[in-house]
Amino acid sequence: MSFSGTVKEEMAKHYSAARHCQIAELAALLHFCGQYGIASDGTMTIGFQTENESVVRKGFTLLKKAYNIENGVALSEEQSGGLFQKIGPLEEPVGGLLLRQNCCRRAFLRGAYLSVGSMSDPSKGYHLEFDCDDARKAAQLQEVMSSFGIESRMIQRKKYFVVYLKEGSAISDLLNVCEAPIALMDFENRRILREIGNSINRRVNCEAANIVKTVNAASRQVEDIRFLQENYGLQNLPENLREMALIRLEYPDLPLKDLGEFFSTPIGKSGVNHRLRKLSELADKVRNT
Repeated sequence: MSFSGTVKEEMAKHYSAARHCQIAELAALLHFCGQYGIASDGTMTIGFQTENESVVRKGFTLLKKAYNIENGVALSEEQSGGLFQKIGPLEEPVGGLLLRQNCCRRAFLRGAYLSVGSMSDPSKGYHLEFDCDDARKAAQLQEVMSSFGIESRMIQRKKYFVVYLKEGSAISDLLNVCEAPIALMDFENRRILREIGNSINRRVNCEAANIVKTVNAASRQVEDIRFLQENYGLQNLPENLREMALIRLEYPDLPLKDLGEFFSTPIGKSGVNHRLRKLSELADKVRNT
C-alpha cells in the first residue's frame, strides 16, 4: 500500500466522539465524494463515489452514528429532511455553521483528505494535495487550513482546482490537525532520514568540489613553476620564491598547509598561498613579454 493509502487507512479508523464533529466529517465526505439519488419508488438514497472501500465504510458508519441511517436502506422523509437541513446541497461548500469549532474543522479536513486527498512518499519528496471539482470548495479548504496556521496554494489542473502543500512542516501540521499520530510519526521519521541523506550528499558534493578545486589549483601552480624554470630560470628567483618553487615541484599533490612544513623555517598556509600567487603572477608577466 502507498504511503497516502496508509494515511487514509488510519484516518478512516478514527471516529470523533462528539456528534457535531461526526456531522462535520460526514459533510466533507458528502460534499467532496458523495451523491444523493432517487430510487425507482421515489425515495432518496445516498452513496459515495470513491474506489477506497475504507472511505465508503466510514461514510456509512458516520451516517449510522449521526443520523441512524443504514447502508442500502432508502431514507425516510424525516431522515432526509434532517440530513439535508444540516449538510445542505452538495454542489455548495459546507455551511459555515458546521465549522465553527476547532474540533469540527479538524474533522472536516480529515473527511476532505479521505475524499479527495493524496500525498507522495516523504522519502522521495513532500507533496500533499486535494483535487476539488469546485473552486469555492477549494477556497474553503484553504480557509479552514489557514485557521490552523497551515498555508496552502491552489492551481487549476484541467477540470480540477488543486489545493496543495509542498513544505514538510506544513504536511506534518496537517497530519497533526487531522489526528493521525501514527502517520505523523512515520512521516517525520522518513522526513528525518531524507534530510540526513540530503545533508550527507551535500557534504560529499562539497568535499568533492573542494578536492577538484585543490587539484586544479595545484596543477596550475606546477605548470607556472615549470614555465618559469624553462623561460626565466629558478636561479633568478628571490630565495623565498625559489624555495617555494622547488618544494611545490617535489610535492605537487600536497595541500598548502602541509607544504609550509618543508621550508627551512616553517610557514603557515597563508604564507604558502602568498608565495605561490607571486610565482603565478610572475609567470603571467613573463608570458606577456
